[in-house]
Amino acid sequence: MEVYVDDEAKLTLHGLQQYYVKLKDNEKNRKLFELLDLLEFNQVVIFVRTVPRCMALAQLLVEQNFPAIAIHRAMTQEDRLSRYQQFKDFQKRILVATNLFGRGMDIERVNIVFNYDMPEDTDTYLHRVARAGRFGTKGLAITFASDETDAKTLNEVQERFDVNISELPEEIDISSYIEGR
Repeated sequence: MEVYVDDEAKLTLHGLQQYYVKLKDNEKNRKLFELLDLLEFNQVVIFVRTVPRCMALAQLLVEQNFPAIAIHRAMTQEDRLSRYQQFKDFQKRILVATNLFGRGMDIERVNIVFNYDMPEDTDTYLHRVARAGRFGTKGLAITFASDETDAKTLNEVQERFDVNISELPEEIDISSYIEGR
């Protein structure tokens, strides 16, 4: 049997609520901490663009007493697998990652994904946000948009996947992104 998939096909990620937050780059940390305090989560993946940002943000989260761990391409494969296992085993609840983690990693408990840095294209956006709401569960994707390039990518995502990504509301109904609530 052969299956053909149209690359431009409209895609709905069932059960995944998608929002954006418009803010300056230097406001991202404060907003992230505020949202992590406010939102209820099982596990969270936070995607950043570069290895130095990945390491710095993970360190900052740990300093703020968040159970965070980092995974990026500058690590040895052994170290990455060890950290992946810690996250999968629920020893850590927040994973800061580069795009390396965006594909092929399935962790059932992840219900929130942050695009701390905007992905560079629509494919990367899809692979990142699809980490939440896996296995038919609910999830939440929040994207930080800080400039015109980010806004352009967000518009391309909405057009390509025929999805409406609205601004993050003041309050989010917990039952919209957590099972059994």
